[in-house]
Amino acid sequence: MRSQQFPNRSIDDWKVKAEQSLKGKKVESLLSNSYESITLKPLYTQDDELPVSEYPGGADFRRGTSLLGHVMNEWKIAQRIPYKTADELKQKLGDALTKGQTAISFNLSNDIADRFLELLGEKVKDYPFAINSKRFQTQLLANLSSGAELSGYIASDPITLFAEEGTFEMEALQDWVLKIKQADHNFPNLRTVLIDTTPYHNGGANAVQELAAAAATGVYYLDKLTESGMEFDRALSKMVFQFSIGANFFMELAKLRAARVIWNRITELYGFPENTRGMQIAAETSRFTKTVYDSHVNLLRTANEAFAAVLGGVQYLHVAPFDELAGASPFSERIARNMQLILKEEALLNKVVDPAGGSWYIETLTNELAEKAWALFQKIEAKGGILEGLKMNWLQQEIDEVFTRKKLDAETRKQSIVGTNVYAKLDESVICTKIETVKDQTKIEIIPQRRLAEPFEELRSKAKFLEKHKGAAPTVGLLCLGQLKHHKARLDFMKGFLSAGGIKMVESTPIFTVDEASLYLNEQPSKFICICGTNEQYELFGHEILTALKQDFPETTFLLAGLPDKENQSQWLTEGIQQFIHVKSNCYETLAAILEALEVTVDETEKA
Repeated sequence: MRSQQFPNRSIDDWKVKAEQSLKGKKVESLLSNSYESITLKPLYTQDDELPVSEYPGGADFRRGTSLLGHVMNEWKIAQRIPYKTADELKQKLGDALTKGQTAISFNLSNDIADRFLELLGEKVKDYPFAINSKRFQTQLLANLSSGAELSGYIASDPITLFAEEGTFEMEALQDWVLKIKQADHNFPNLRTVLIDTTPYHNGGANAVQELAAAAATGVYYLDKLTESGMEFDRALSKMVFQFSIGANFFMELAKLRAARVIWNRITELYGFPENTRGMQIAAETSRFTKTVYDSHVNLLRTANEAFAAVLGGVQYLHVAPFDELAGASPFSERIARNMQLILKEEALLNKVVDPAGGSWYIETLTNELAEKAWALFQKIEAKGGILEGLKMNWLQQEIDEVFTRKKLDAETRKQSIVGTNVYAKLDESVICTKIETVKDQTKIEIIPQRRLAEPFEELRSKAKFLEKHKGAAPTVGLLCLGQLKHHKARLDFMKGFLSAGGIKMVESTPIFTVDEASLYLNEQPSKFICICGTNEQYELFGHEILTALKQDFPETTFLLAGLPDKENQSQWLTEGIQQFIHVKSNCYETLAAILEALEVTVDETEKA
């Protein structure tokens, strides 16, 4: 066996074999385009790879800022502790720190900012901070004693706050710059400048837009801090970048690597020495990808996102509890924290230096992301910088265009959201805490904070409303033509399709005659009937059954599962089919129309 050799194979040999398995289709049919306008190939080789860092901690820092990665510098488990009272925060933080948490992290409020030292005590010296202080930063820092022992970050990003809230105050920004300069003297080892891309991510931005916004914001703060008199290296040492990690595992991993490449390029142009150009990154799992329904699937989503973050080389990580949208429980908070402990102690990600290094796919993706983000960053700078780009509503429109594409893919189920637009569980009962976006007259158009699953969750809520007012859930009848083997495929498709909107199904027994079909319609009250069967069954006796039913039940709306040939579509429409439902249908729009029609029926019943 040791002397056995395998013949060398070329990429052309692989293409021949691939096309054989594709049954005549070209390999090019496997190409796909990402939301970043990057063409993804089915196979990458060393011919795709451009020159990369030979080792972690070197060259452009794509492989991390430390020579030994997480082996010597483990990422900080920075779970944001949820709380209702100050005493609850004190108790829960103490408990978390004894059970594996390695950084102090929670959202601030007026009460907590004033009692910060009282609540934390000696913990402020023993653990680094990981706090996005937002508008409470000045208040909090004023209540802290000066000291070099404070580490981590208590930082804010005024520009992102402007974009989130829609307000812009130049005076507040100038005052913030002065406060950062003052804080540098009081807390030399504490980072206080955050570049937060989470609002862009939750608004629907792609990875290129997040990277470009981060670079432009970082440059803006560097310029403002140095203009105030702060030395370049001190200004750089105050910064930490925050990213949300989405569902596309390799894209998100490459995003973090590309972020360091871009920031290295920028700081090199500023003239910083190599040992100061490394980027500090705080990451959190995405809210944009999470669902209210079937929330346990969020465990898989957050695990995937946390895994990508660690492989991407973050310094701080927050994993959201799987039921956070409905109000996290102590159990889900513990599971979220333990997820990071599993990545350390069982997946051993703190024992391997840069596990993703050398992957031709990841290296190529990193290079393409970095180049596209650099080009967009230059566009932002040409428009006057990040602040001007936001004030003229240009960046918001760019992000909204990407979100519209993502939303359409979810609505047509090209993008699967398990438990929401596919494999929905109709017997679920949930409570959702919804963020309402209020638009007011502002100087900056806000970036709405959204989730991809929200449109379908709204349909489920409407279905629950109809069920409450009618005493029964909204239903669609499924008229099954022929034997089970004839109608099962389209029956199963329609079940999955309709359940995404909270619509229940009443399926018939196998139907072969007009009389059997008429009996089924007489026994079930739904005003919507979808005919399911094979194309052969449709042509054999489907037309006959539809014509008779339309005459006997003129108020019923008939749908057809599948998309007939163009020459047959007009016949079906003439005979009474209102809509064809198939894999390319817009699931959201179809379900919304059905529920709206059923809602009108409820209103008319109440009026009667």
